[in-house]
Amino acid sequence: MPHIYNIYGFVRFADEIVDSFHEYPKEKLFNRFAEDLEAALEDQISLNPILNAFQHTYHTFGISKDLVDAFMKSMRLDLHKTEYLTSEEYKAYIYGSADVVGLMCLKVFLGGDQVAYDALKTSAMALGSAFQKVNFLRDLKADYEALGRTYFPNANLEALDEVSKDAIIQEIEADFEAGFSGIKQLPMNARFGVYTAYRYYKRLLDRLKKIPPMEIKNKRIRVPNYEKAQLLAQSYIDIKLQRV
Repeated sequence: MPHIYNIYGFVRFADEIVDSFHEYPKEKLFNRFAEDLEAALEDQISLNPILNAFQHTYHTFGISKDLVDAFMKSMRLDLHKTEYLTSEEYKAYIYGSADVVGLMCLKVFLGGDQVAYDALKTSAMALGSAFQKVNFLRDLKADYEALGRTYFPNANLEALDEVSKDAIIQEIEADFEAGFSGIKQLPMNARFGVYTAYRYYKRLLDRLKKIPPMEIKNKRIRVPNYEKAQLLAQSYIDIKLQRV
């Protein structure tokens, strides 16, 4: 779906500014990006091809400006904020960095149908949260050592123990369960892609479960390519046989 690519290009661009442009004035660049975004949404055109593509999707499907603003707010936090000490801060960051991206995609999947969107909104947010939290767990080493960030509240990454790790995993599994109910209600042309992503992140979580806490902190866990191929094939079969 080209419109999903447009959303991904937009969010990836913003994320790269705050995560990767270490040798450049990140805040200045992010402010310029934010100004260009506002102009693109207002003028319905941009000389930046990524923003021009996104504004087209934004207007075509009636994506709420609140979702865009929440995303940009979370990305801006990454310029300076390194710790999330309360559950409220943590949830707000995840809402802006992940949940709203799921909601933007949901608008596209449903062709802008507001009634269906309202019915599936909660499950889409839960799935976005699950994906983001798995990313946090997988990327503990990079976030902590390279960027100096810790996202999980009440978890001491200097001495991450099994109890803390299990609490995080239980939270993620609850999000996955809530998100799966929505996948089954998506249109068929969207269901395969979302279900495949769901299976991939579930497999990644299964691998993380088996890794000792301090090993998670010291290396990045991956799903091997051969397993990815198997997941893709099994997802296709499940969809074709209407198991999902």
